[in-house]
Amino acid sequence: MFAIVAAVLLFMLYNVLGKKVGRQPQEDARLPQSAAVAGQAPAPATPGLDAATAAAIAGLKARDPAFDPARFVEGARQAYETIVRGYASGDREALRPLLTPSVMTSFEAGIAAREARGEREQAEFLHTPRADLELATVKDDRAVAKVRFLAEMRSTVTPAEGEASTEERRTAELWTFERALGAADPNWALARVEPASA
Repeated sequence: MFAIVAAVLLFMLYNVLGKKVGRQPQEDARLPQSAAVAGQAPAPATPGLDAATAAAIAGLKARDPAFDPARFVEGARQAYETIVRGYASGDREALRPLLTPSVMTSFEAGIAAREARGEREQAEFLHTPRADLELATVKDDRAVAKVRFLAEMRSTVTPAEGEASTEERRTAELWTFERALGAADPNWALARVEPASA
């Protein structure tokens, strides 16, 4: 009788413990269909990226082997801080090489309007902004990368007359950077800014 009970318990335990639950090591070795690049070995997985983003990065690396996601994100973070501070202070020379012509035109209009009001602005970051790569891919002959920035900032505006006002705020934005593949200039330029979820 005890032998029968033991056999039944062992069978039930095997049914639970013997099943494969969650991701298996061999699954990591498989290349998703969308990640295949003709004539190109699959790129190693990048921590923190989903399969679709990793596949898009593999496609970009096939056209631009020097693309390094970690290095790009750090460069994008530095560009983000420079652009935010440059726009606040009205530093057109600092902004020009970091922006596409259309974005530069938009930023110049904002700076000119502030100058016409006689206002001065200063922006500072309370902490190092967080930067997350959302997309890196190729469109025609251009590399395109989107980065989500989360930042805590302090902005001080000094009007032409009256006292300065200071505001602290959190921002969440999605910035799109572009660069021409094969161009002598390896730098990326900001092509679009849009709000993002925090």
